[in-house]
Amino acid sequence: MLFQKTRIEGPRLITLQEHADERGFFARTFCERKLADEGLVTHYPQHSVSYNVRRGTIRGMHFQNAPHGEAKIVRCTAGAIFDVIVDVRQGSTSFGQWEGFELSAGNHRQLYIPEGFAHGFQTLMDATEISYLISAFHAPFAAMGFPFDDATVAIAWPLPATVMSEKDRMWPALKS
Repeated sequence: MLFQKTRIEGPRLITLQEHADERGFFARTFCERKLADEGLVTHYPQHSVSYNVRRGTIRGMHFQNAPHGEAKIVRCTAGAIFDVIVDVRQGSTSFGQWEGFELSAGNHRQLYIPEGFAHGFQTLMDATEISYLISAFHAPFAAMGFPFDDATVAIAWPLPATVMSEKDRMWPALKS
């Protein structure tokens, strides 16, 4: 696992180190010791999967308020996504700033998202599946979000939005 810092302080882009031979390859997707060496969260009591039928589907932007914040490790296991994080840490110099990364079954990259970041993604292919390691149990009463097209954040999504939940459409705008 190779860790790369992102433009915004905290998240890490993780590239898997493949050990290939004529059978295919082997790669470690999680190593508590390597995460600890990077100073990242190492405890993940939940593992979730999201399957998305259509290209252009958007899920997000979601986060949980403290003290119920979640760190996540996100990996695309089938298809491809444009994965987006937004800094929602109050008092942060990068509050409201976003970064996007392409994660795909083919590029074998993962994204570590610390607490204090909203997360969302857009599918770039039909039949896309995303795997999440999550550091805290879901707390519905602490769930927050903002619209994918919030003008104060101005995320540059690569495709028109084709599918999204009504709940995701109804979040209030992120306030600075």
